[in-house]
Amino acid sequence: MESSRFAHVIEPVHHQKRSLRTFAGLRAADSIPTTNMIAPSGPQQGRRHFFHDPEGFLSMSSTTLFSAGQIGAIPVANRVAMAPLTRARAGMDGVHTPLAIAYYRQRASAGLIISEATNISRQGRGYAFTPGIYTDAHVAAWRPVVDAVHEAGGRIVLQLWHVGRISHTSLQENGQPPVAPSAIQAGQTTFTESGPARPSMPRALHIDEIPGIIDDYRNAARRAKDAGFDGVEVHSANCYLLEQFIRDSTNHRDDAYGGSIENRTRLSFEVTQAVAEIWGADRVGIRLSPMTHSAGDTPLDSTPAETYGFLAERLGTLGLAYLHCIEGNTRETNAKDAFDYQSLHRAFGGAYIANNSYDRDLALDAVASGRADMVAFGRPFIANPDLVERLHRNTPLATASQDVFYGGGAEGYTDFPAMTGTGD
Repeated sequence: MESSRFAHVIEPVHHQKRSLRTFAGLRAADSIPTTNMIAPSGPQQGRRHFFHDPEGFLSMSSTTLFSAGQIGAIPVANRVAMAPLTRARAGMDGVHTPLAIAYYRQRASAGLIISEATNISRQGRGYAFTPGIYTDAHVAAWRPVVDAVHEAGGRIVLQLWHVGRISHTSLQENGQPPVAPSAIQAGQTTFTESGPARPSMPRALHIDEIPGIIDDYRNAARRAKDAGFDGVEVHSANCYLLEQFIRDSTNHRDDAYGGSIENRTRLSFEVTQAVAEIWGADRVGIRLSPMTHSAGDTPLDSTPAETYGFLAERLGTLGLAYLHCIEGNTRETNAKDAFDYQSLHRAFGGAYIANNSYDRDLALDAVASGRADMVAFGRPFIANPDLVERLHRNTPLATASQDVFYGGGAEGYTDFPAMTGTGD
């Protein structure tokens, strides 16, 4: 999610009944045979095997951004991932409209689509008009989206999201306060049905409630499977609930989920483990962001290298599909050298997806050098549904106005044309 300096005004789309004036704090946001596996690149060498060479002749050094392969159990046509992009076009009940079918189908040439962050429960919701995955209606709305991506030859995983303290009482059932590891109010703003508002003061979760949170992730994971997704990504980044537990700046607990690094990272591990039991670990990824302050203007952990390194190593024991890291502060300049992300890559020991303001040259180098197995692009996918082809041809990219990032209808969502045609 973007920091407060990226707050912007969104003019209403004329034919829409609702109007989003600002949405500060959000980020704009073919089966391949399983033989001829190759070792993961760079720091992963000698550990688990993720990508493979379908033709049987590629070496690690010849792998490029446009090489096919496999991440975990998921075949990918190239190493370009579509990052999670909150677009705020679902109903207030969290049910997607048919517009999402066209939107995701248009972008199915990505090697892997990671869906927009999707609420695992009503309690987990922190922004108006974001989708859910905890009811039958949510599953029914997502299923044709997934089918459309598959029919277009793509692969898609669902990002599982609980916002924790980044919410407002008006978004919670019966006006209850949001929940968090500790009762510390977040800064910046969230977006309610009535407009922007500072997140409400949260209440600290009682330790007896934590198994219920894990069960909510299980329920969401099962429903994602029912909807036909290729896997799921656990959202343990961007200062939402799981990362609120990780950081000592937002976790002041003195029980089994607070205090030591092991305790503070426990919930992220237990959630990921629970989800992996449903999906199989090789269809589960996780996202981390050790150096971002957004959402909520959240202070960093006091020892991020030690804290996230411990978590990455422990997650590596599960045999997950991938580790997805935001390199730097969300939506700011890529900061791959400001923190030792490769230490997390090594500690994890598996496939690594790099993210945050990558351009073509940075992405080509990241894959060719073995620093990353895939590179996730976010905002460029908004105005370039055929981003992979544009990157391959090295043609100029279209840009989208921030006015259409969040909320509204088809305008700025499904009406961006491909190079050789128009949007669906």
